Amino acid sequence: MSSNVGSSDNTAPASASTLYLTLAPIALVAGAYVIVFLILRKTHRRFYAPRTYLGSLRPSERSPTLPNGLFNWIGPFWRMPNTHPLQHQSLDSYLFLRFLRVLVIICFVGCCLLWPVLFPVNATGGGGATQVDILSYSNIDKDTQYNRYYAHTFMAWIFYGFVMYMILRESIYYVNLRQAFLLSPLYANRISSRTVLFIAVPDEYLDEARLRKVFGDSVKHVWITGDTDKLDELVKERDKVAMKLEKAEIKLLKLANAQRIKAAKKKGGSDANERAEAPMDAESGSLAARWVPHKKRPTHRLGLLGLVGKKVDTINWCRSELERLIPAVETAQTDYRAGNYKKASSVFIEFYRQADAESAYQVLAHHQSLRMTPKYIGITPGEVVWSALKVSWWQRIVRRFAVLAFIAALIIFWAVPVAVVGVISNVQYLESISFLSWIGSIPDIVLGLVSGLLPSVLLSVLMSLVPVIMRLCAKLSGEPSLARVELFTQNAYFAFQLIQVFLITTASSAASAVGAQIASDPGSVTSLLATNLPKASNFYISYFIVQGLGVSSKLVSNVVGFVLFTIFYKFLSGTPRALYKKWASLSAISWGSVLPVYTNIAVISITYAGIAPLMLGFATIGLSFFYLAWRYNIFFVTDTTIDTRGLIYPRALKQLFAGIYIAELCMIGIFATSVAIGPLVLMVAFLIFTALFHLTINNAIDPLLYNLPRSLAAEEEYRNKETGYSGVQTGEKNGTSEAKRISSDETAVARKKPGFLAKFLKPWAYCDYETLRKLVPHDMVDTNSLYTDEIERNAYFPPSVSSGTPLLWIPEDAMGISKQEVRDTGKVIPITDEGCTLSDKNKLEWDTESVRPPVWEEKIYY
Repeated sequence: MSSNVGSSDNTAPASASTLYLTLAPIALVAGAYVIVFLILRKTHRRFYAPRTYLGSLRPSERSPTLPNGLFNWIGPFWRMPNTHPLQHQSLDSYLFLRFLRVLVIICFVGCCLLWPVLFPVNATGGGGATQVDILSYSNIDKDTQYNRYYAHTFMAWIFYGFVMYMILRESIYYVNLRQAFLLSPLYANRISSRTVLFIAVPDEYLDEARLRKVFGDSVKHVWITGDTDKLDELVKERDKVAMKLEKAEIKLLKLANAQRIKAAKKKGGSDANERAEAPMDAESGSLAARWVPHKKRPTHRLGLLGLVGKKVDTINWCRSELERLIPAVETAQTDYRAGNYKKASSVFIEFYRQADAESAYQVLAHHQSLRMTPKYIGITPGEVVWSALKVSWWQRIVRRFAVLAFIAALIIFWAVPVAVVGVISNVQYLESISFLSWIGSIPDIVLGLVSGLLPSVLLSVLMSLVPVIMRLCAKLSGEPSLARVELFTQNAYFAFQLIQVFLITTASSAASAVGAQIASDPGSVTSLLATNLPKASNFYISYFIVQGLGVSSKLVSNVVGFVLFTIFYKFLSGTPRALYKKWASLSAISWGSVLPVYTNIAVISITYAGIAPLMLGFATIGLSFFYLAWRYNIFFVTDTTIDTRGLIYPRALKQLFAGIYIAELCMIGIFATSVAIGPLVLMVAFLIFTALFHLTINNAIDPLLYNLPRSLAAEEEYRNKETGYSGVQTGEKNGTSEAKRISSDETAVARKKPGFLAKFLKPWAYCDYETLRKLVPHDMVDTNSLYTDEIERNAYFPPSVSSGTPLLWIPEDAMGISKQEVRDTGKVIPITDEGCTLSDKNKLEWDTESVRPPVWEEKIYY
């Protein structure tokens, strides 16, 4: 048996060579990305610091401007408070950064706890391993050094106990922060906080009068969803024709302006630059006809794809079509508002107060099972997946199981290419197989690159295709909002990452290392697995290097995004509307596909902490780089479009338990293969403790994740009534004086400033509701006048019902043609030529800094 172990060790481990061969090219690429970022950041504020000035953001949403040097911005950026996203962006963005910080702390503390103990224990274990492998469990000789396994056991107890305490602590922190955030006037007065969505409502309850009888006088508005297929088609056709008309008008203006510029060059510019004004009774297009012959006006064909059929003048045809479509849309919208539509089985009910909405959300609404359930609160109108609201209760069940089956099949299908990646990571161990003996002739440098860098890159590319499929599955399963879609994706994608990136890759990597030896001597299976399973960690060290250095530097520099933005903005945006949308739109973070990647990195690190603790160091460095990259992006670049009300955070925290369970099972399995009875019994006992701890947390915390307590709501209402809160005070004023008067001794924060250890060990006392309430923004908007009557009345109508006729936006020209087009087209559809001009180079020019364009719409906080 020992001879077989020796044969395993005779194959030189790739760890040391793989490390520097993976690190070198990735470090070079990362350095190049950082240099590009430092240079471009100075001159391209729109792409690398849009949140500091962009007009589409309210002043309260903007970030402070950083110094413009190469390095002098680093200090001010580092000193910016961690609560900045909470004050100026969203709860989700703040908690995402906090989650990354928590992961860094877990891995760093793991290094401090485990390295001083396990490195000496492993390095002197007498197992005969070399290079990096001497620092792992595989270097312990189980026949003579079995007592050393107790060190792994007790250090695992300490570290995994710390991880579980961090999960508990952060869960308590999140619950208190969520309550403070959602009960603050800024959120409590929003229409989404006062509106409950009921799914699977019986036909007899699709009646406003009956619903008001069920929920009483606290009901303010009722929106019964219905079939809008025909109206959707009308609105889609109207908007399509309107945009076609806008593009045709701009094309006509550019054609005329090009002729004017050409004539100006020939005549010296005197006659060509004269501005004309058409009489009120002038024929449509008369000014443009001076420069553009009738046969060169914009035209298109009415047949398939505009390639066949009758050729028509685009501007005249669009005007006549809009004369038909706009009244048809308005009539259909009026009919829907009057209740003349086929009703669907979903209802939005708005209440006067948040407390009434929470009561309706928490009580049983109907006496039959699967009726008027599930319920949702906090869904904003822009996040509603309207197609999901038409799904009946039995279809929802069938779809759910079908989607779960599909995801399971997807995982099985994806196992094949991911397993191949795992085998590649240990390709040097396959040379003992007869038909793969040629692997030994490959140069060491090439083999190191193939086994180290290539698998990590392939795995990253492979995983990028999955989230899109997951989101589609979520919508098909009947999730009613984009926030719920992201939460579904977060769970499904984490399961996918856990099984594919971790478990299958680990299994295939370990199997490739010992497969040939087990085939030659099946009796050595336990010894070989105990010795070689830790070697699977070699792949993840390389994976962390690629992720931590390469991906994080690419994330902050975003060179590809910068190039695409420049190309689209300067060369492919042919209308003022396209220019403005490209300029004013910030990139958004997709929580469902971003968080699972870092959760999985943490799970891998936690799992291997007791087996190959070296991984914790690389995980700490990699996650730190990710934290800094995301911190910059969230502070200065990205925006939040989907609001989960912070629910991404507790889900990610709970997913860390997967790492603890897998780690405990792995150690139990390794102790069993090493026939270490004492450590085996101790780890089984700790596994039982972990399960009981997990169950206790779920029972205690889960009810507080989705419901708001009546006790705090009553206190908040009393506080606002006493102070006459108007929605524009600062959180400091409203959070300290009232806390002293209202809070009891048990909930008030101690006047004596607590130390670091006290704050860390007692979050229920020093991170309670009253303390975290001071972090919540109180001065962003006037919460008593958030909406006009029309906005509130139309809030939860389907988009096609509340969609207004679009305003066309064309540039102003020097010949007066745009004025005539505005006058003639304006008889059919709203149109303007303000805010953008055609230059003497025939380019669109508009003021990106100070003037709000005509198509600007103020953001509504639903």
